[in-house]
Amino acid sequence: MSETFLEFQIPHQKLFNGIQFPLVLSPNPKSQTPPSSLSLFTQAIKTEKTFLNSVLHKSGAVLLRGFPVNTASDFNDVVEAFGFEELPYVGGAAPRNKVVGRVSTTNDSPPDQKIPFHHEMAQVTTFPSKLFFFCEVEPGSGGETPIVLSHLVYEKVKERHPEFVERLEKHGLLYTRVIGEDDDPSSHIGRGWKSTFLTKDKSVAEERAANLGMKLEWLEDSVKTIMGPIPAIKFDKTRQRKIWFNSMVSAYTGWEDARNDPVKAVTFGDGKPLPADIIYDCENILEEESVAFPWQKGDVLLLDNWAALHARRSFNPPRRILASLCK
Repeated sequence: MSETFLEFQIPHQKLFNGIQFPLVLSPNPKSQTPPSSLSLFTQAIKTEKTFLNSVLHKSGAVLLRGFPVNTASDFNDVVEAFGFEELPYVGGAAPRNKVVGRVSTTNDSPPDQKIPFHHEMAQVTTFPSKLFFFCEVEPGSGGETPIVLSHLVYEKVKERHPEFVERLEKHGLLYTRVIGEDDDPSSHIGRGWKSTFLTKDKSVAEERAANLGMKLEWLEDSVKTIMGPIPAIKFDKTRQRKIWFNSMVSAYTGWEDARNDPVKAVTFGDGKPLPADIIYDCENILEEESVAFPWQKGDVLLLDNWAALHARRSFNPPRRILASLCK
């Protein structure tokens, strides 16, 4: 139980093993110190950190709705209040821009592009354990951030395609992506190598890529990044279960732009091609098991990157969702 936070239901949740996904918390009207201001809210987060960590671990996703969070700066204060260490966005594919403090835009690609399900930065070895999202401007229509529990996806895919999962567990995956020098906001994988590795120096980029376990092959006006073999299935020690921790469907169905052919973007770790029919069935499983709630201004979504994958639906502007990544 919590003094400040009250659990409540929204129509789009799903119940898994008696636990709501996502878990939705709003201000408790019976609280002696209701979080009616940002400072009271951030103080409540600090005071009730054990409770908040516990419900995140149980559910995998927590939506904070109805709290006084209005601006990027407010959101940054909320992130800081949780006390998780920041993870720099090194090695990620999305074009995004820093806004304030630890806060950046989410993927800046055009609104008509949907972004397939993925664990954040699953295609590199250093990835965030937690993600925050904040709705600063509600979408005109669409623009949800669907979420899905990773262990359920693993179980369903294994049930339908046991031999495929066996090969994945044995060989892992190899990701290949060609990136330009500068960001290309027309592509949802259009982050240039200077932004990807936070440098203008090729030798520094190579060093940072090597730290991620990534190889670089310099081309005339771009660079080919090769990552892997890297596991496609991980074991979540804190929950004692296997998870579908990869960007396979995202890469195979979505890593397409002027430089990239998605079918070549991801293969088995031994270089052999993936079976298209099974990839598209995996995509169906992700959709079937997912939850998508309409964003409301002021919403803060805390996602455990070990527990859940996320996506983005296409939308009609305006829409401004901000993010922060944590170690």
